[in-house]
Amino acid sequence: MNILVIDIGGTHVKILASGKKIKREIESGRQMTAQQMVSSVQELAGDWKYDVVSVGYPGPVIHDRPIAEPHNLGSGWMGFDFADAFKRETRVINDAAMQALGSYRKGRMLFLGLGTGLGSTMIVDGIVQPMELAHLPYKKRTYEDYVGLRGLEEFGKKTWRKHVEDVVEVLVDALQPDEVVLGGGNAKKLNKIPELCRLGDNANAFKGGFRLWENAPPVATNPAPKQSKPASAKR
Repeated sequence: MNILVIDIGGTHVKILASGKKIKREIESGRQMTAQQMVSSVQELAGDWKYDVVSVGYPGPVIHDRPIAEPHNLGSGWMGFDFADAFKRETRVINDAAMQALGSYRKGRMLFLGLGTGLGSTMIVDGIVQPMELAHLPYKKRTYEDYVGLRGLEEFGKKTWRKHVEDVVEVLVDALQPDEVVLGGGNAKKLNKIPELCRLGDNANAFKGGFRLWENAPPVATNPAPKQSKPASAKR
């Protein structure tokens, strides 16, 4: 079985297929819709053979479909049917969870993806539990505002590193992992790895995508979130 793995990020969409050594990528950004992504990937992978598809999506997923629009991409993602669009069986998982799955060894592992935003996943004794910590309140803003790309650009590398250390300490105290994997494109900008941590590798996202079709640990399903009030009704 040949697998096409798609890792969707806020700045790039990266793909790799079974038997291939070199990934391919295209730019994404705040204007990219779900259908545009599919069309672009189909063109990009036009000379690759694949029977099934794995998608790492930057947001919460239930039953292989996004349940919220992404913060760093365009619209039209929520509820999008990737299997119908690709005309192939497709498994969709949160992007951080996919990279975490590819990084997992044993025990209780917390994965934090330091990229455009903040991806987060726990794997406990082989059970993958995607989380959405990025937009929870932290200090005067959210976790993502301090350790995501916006924080890096606003505060500068030195202060951003300190925020990463602080956030890791807070989350380790709260979640009690055996180890923390720091992945995402900005993890390499750290000059000191916090205690209990090891660096991940973005290539592990592809490894996780392949594992989805192998003897992979089961992925826990979050209950559907409560419906929020329409924006016009919020104060």
